[in-house]
Amino acid sequence: MIQIKRIYDPWQESDGLRILVDRLWPRGLTKEKAKLDHWYKDIAPTHDLRKRFHNGAVSWAGFTDEYKKQLVGNKDLLQQLKQREKDHGKITLLYSVKNTDQNHAQLIKDILTN
Repeated sequence: MIQIKRIYDPWQESDGLRILVDRLWPRGLTKEKAKLDHWYKDIAPTHDLRKRFHNGAVSWAGFTDEYKKQLVGNKDLLQQLKQREKDHGKITLLYSVKNTDQNHAQLIKDILTN
């Protein structure tokens, strides 16, 4: 089972293995409070794509298309995430952006579960 969650939301035992999928460390959060098991910063969108999306230069559809192309180049990391899910039964992909509907963690989850 794969779920996604904002890293600022409280830790829960039901989170399973907690994996941060952001390139940058979340502001104002200590490593102790984050309770991370792994940090996959290289699976996050590139700085350029992230900035263009947050500045409104790229729509959600455009971001999705570009990011999926980036993920194709990160097949090793996607395989590692699938293996972690297999080994642990449940993983939670953590992200820091406020938008809970349109974020890269959701796209990662969609790719891993399809």
